[in-house]
Amino acid sequence: MNTEIVEAVEVEQKERGFTLVELLIVIVILGILATVTVFAVRGIADKGKSAACDSDKKVLEVAVETFYANGGAAGTATELLLVEAELIRDVSKTYNIGGDGIAVTAETDALVLGDTEPC
Repeated sequence: MNTEIVEAVEVEQKERGFTLVELLIVIVILGILATVTVFAVRGIADKGKSAACDSDKKVLEVAVETFYANGGAAGTATELLLVEAELIRDVSKTYNIGGDGIAVTAETDALVLGDTEPC
């Protein structure tokens, strides 16, 4: 009878829970998964920002071309004129129309103004 009691106590002790090593392994695996997820999301955000910048530049270029196609005087395109002609909704915070009225260049004062990061 004593052997049955000892065996029952041993079984209870083995079924008490996880060991410290098992818990540490699970924590390490969760840390690795979290790290991989963070870097994957960061890459997606960078691609989205890049696509938004490319789109903004293209919209401004097309608006300038449309302005001249509608009879605008050569070299006179400005963002305010494009807004008045309803070719764009608002002045771009990331790009400017160059002094020649044609080229679209990155905004240099964007970081100083705090509006947005330059593309």
